[in-house]
Amino acid sequence: MWILLILFAFIAGLVLPFQVSINAQLKNVVGNPVLAAAISFFIGFIVLSVATLFNQSWNMSKQIFSAPWWVWTGGLLGAFYVFATIFLIPRLGAATTIALVLAGQIVASIVIDHYGILQVTVHHITLPRAIGVILILTGVILVQKF
Repeated sequence: MWILLILFAFIAGLVLPFQVSINAQLKNVVGNPVLAAAISFFIGFIVLSVATLFNQSWNMSKQIFSAPWWVWTGGLLGAFYVFATIFLIPRLGAATTIALVLAGQIVASIVIDHYGILQVTVHHITLPRAIGVILILTGVILVQKF
């Protein structure tokens, strides 16, 4: 099962550069990065709405109304991310944009894990994890410079 989760995460990473590059081209077609992001989200909304209809476990419970305020910010952060990549790809290129996005993700992830922010299971920063972050950030610098 663990290998399937790793493979799934890897595939999610593989599609990201395609998604941001496609969205950047969509901006060229529609002429506006905000509109391109809105179209991308609308298509995603349709796909996820259809998937939700077929999901037998979907249940609108009372818990949804007692959730902390910050659980509703995921869409806002997703919209920022999609807009940012649409804006940055033509200026920085796909590799540099994704490398910098990856750098931001790894730094934020290590902090979230270490402190258990947003109710994430705590995984403290260890020397091997710190070295991994440094190696990833070094790779980001190399991609960006060359």
